[in-house]
Order: sequence, then structure tokens, then C-alpha cells
Amino acid sequence: MNVVKTVAIVGGGAGGTLLANRLARRLAREIEDHEVQLLLFANREVHVYEPGFLFVVTGEHEIEHYTRPQKSLVRRGVRLLMEEVQRIDVERKQLRTARNTYSYDILVLATGARPDFDLVPGMREGAHNFYTVEGSLRLRDALANFEKGRILIVQDLPLKCPVAPIEIFFIIDAYLRSQGRRQNVELIYSHPSPQLHHEPGIAEFIAKRFAARGYTFLPEVRVVEVDPQKRVVRTEKGETHEYDLLIAIPKHRGAPVIEASGLGDTLGFLPTDRYTLKLAGRDDVYVIGDATNIPISKAGSAAHYQAESLVNNIVHRLRGLPETARYDGKLACFLVSDLHESSFIGCDYNTPPRPIPSTELLYWFKGMYNEMYWLTARGLL
Repeated sequence: MNVVKTVAIVGGGAGGTLLANRLARRLAREIEDHEVQLLLFANREVHVYEPGFLFVVTGEHEIEHYTRPQKSLVRRGVRLLMEEVQRIDVERKQLRTARNTYSYDILVLATGARPDFDLVPGMREGAHNFYTVEGSLRLRDALANFEKGRILIVQDLPLKCPVAPIEIFFIIDAYLRSQGRRQNVELIYSHPSPQLHHEPGIAEFIAKRFAARGYTFLPEVRVVEVDPQKRVVRTEKGETHEYDLLIAIPKHRGAPVIEASGLGDTLGFLPTDRYTLKLAGRDDVYVIGDATNIPISKAGSAAHYQAESLVNNIVHRLRGLPETARYDGKLACFLVSDLHESSFIGCDYNTPPRPIPSTELLYWFKGMYNEMYWLTARGLL
């Protein structure tokens, strides 16, 4: 009688779903012969393409355009469990949910990252955001009726998609211009570092556009308090900045289950080998996507490229072959710089990010990828 090997993936976001589907395709024979079972734990019935929030804010698309039922994205061979994992016991190799306990042989943590709006007093009550479904819809409605005043964008590190704050700045600027409302709006961008972005190549790219258009930038702004009544933010340096509409991207944390299981660092991110993607000190646990503490941008494309090496290594491991694939830090992303223009950034461990000039063609490619994402999630791209 065959001993069934269980591969468990915790997290039904981009990384977890993509990885499960690719493994199911590569391990189709083993799954069919009941040699391997593949479990995917997801805690949401609906899968959301979060980069689409940028285009929800301007009303270009409804939120439904960027959502699909999670079960519609999972291919045959994957056992989808709509249960939230509450505790991970890596010593006993068990996962506990509210209803069940599951054992595994190989575990992949794709638990992601989340903005913590409660880290800064007053931020949840006083700020808008575009990092959640509810936040993007609320910001859309606020911008649709914003005729004059000061829009302030603040952020802290680490965060998912570190170019998104500058993208929303450029998009709002272009959106208000297109509607003839920009002249009565003061739009201010801030960053916690002395420059426009913590990556020098990206900061240089942004600086050229700021200089050409006379945008306002506030350096070294790390917000420690938001006062919704007075509409001001207070910074770590003791400064205050007024606003009429505040868009805030707070420091991100790992998933609650990581913190509850005592596996992460102080922010709940998992100590991960940058090449093998194994959890530090464990040979049977891998990490993918935003959940890692690897010093690269937390972007969906990172999970995409990480999945390529993880699939090969997990398949080889199950077949008794050596794990030879290594993740080289590769990621790529678009940087939308107008309503009809975008730049593109590619990098890896040895090549720092440096955007290429914005074009309409790149914006078209960005829009095309937004539509093709669902093929990526299904493991087809």
C-alpha cells in the first residue's frame, strides 16, 4: 500500500494559488495514483487581484472586474479547503483550523502581508487607502466629489508593492487634470526616507517627473499620529501636516497565524533563505511571496518567479531527486505614471531596479496583464 505524501499550502492569494495549480499539473500522475495529495488552505471565498485597486479608484473598472470565486481558479488535483489555519506546529508537522487538524509532509507558507492601520493612532478613522476592497471603493467616492483642498499621501515601510504609493499620486494627478479640477487641489507626496523612494534608481526616475511638473514632496515623513478632527498628521520628527484628504499606507505585517505560531520576526515576516526559499532551520517548510523577510520588494511577480523554483524543487523532492533550482531574486513590475502611460522595472539580486521611460505601449501591456492575471493564477502562464 502506497504512503500518501501530503503537500500543504497555506494561503490562497496569488502565490499560493499559482503554486498549487502548477504543482497539480506537474504531479498529475502522482495525484491520480494517490501517491501525493495537495491541500490548499484559503480563508476567503473570493480571490482578489489587488493591483486592480488603482483602477477602481478612478472608476475605470468596478471592483468585480478584479475578483473571481476562489474555487473557480483551482485546477483538478488540488483539494481546496476554505478553512483559516489558526496555528502552525512545525515540530509536529500539523496545521490547526477551528474545525480540524491536518498533518503534512511538505509545507509551503504563502500567508502574505497586510497593512496594519492600527499601528498609528487615528489612522484607521482618519485616512483613506487603496490597499483593501473597502478602502479603494471609499477613496473612489471621495475623489469623485473632491473639488478643492489638500490631498496628502503618507506611507511607511515595509509595504506591499512599494511603487504603488507613487502610482496613486500620478494617477490622481492625471485624473483630476482630466476633469479640470487639478488647479484647486494641492497634491502632496511624502516618503519616510530623505528621497522619493528607498530604491535610488526608482527615486531618480520619480525625481525627474517631479522636477518637470513642479510636484510637492515632503521627505522623512514617518507618521506617528493622525488627528481626524483637526485633519492633521504628526510625525516622528515632531512636525505636523494638514490635510483635507489623507491617503495612508501603513507599515505592513505578516499574517496573524504566523505571529500566533511564533514563527516570524517582530513584524510577523518569516526568516527565509533567499535562494532555497526554505524557512530558516527547517528542511520541510518553504515560504513564498510577501510572507518572506527576503530584502526585495513585496510584489506579485516575486511570487511568480519564486514559484518556478519551488515547483521544481518540490517535485524533485517527492520523486527522490536533488533540489537544484534556486531563486535569483528576480521580479518585475509596471510603474503607472499617467492615465495612459507606464514604465517598467525589472531586477534581481545582482541588478538593482531602474525604471525604463514611460510609454503608452507599456501602459497597454499593463492593462493586458491585468486581464491575463487569471491565467497566471491558474498556473497557465
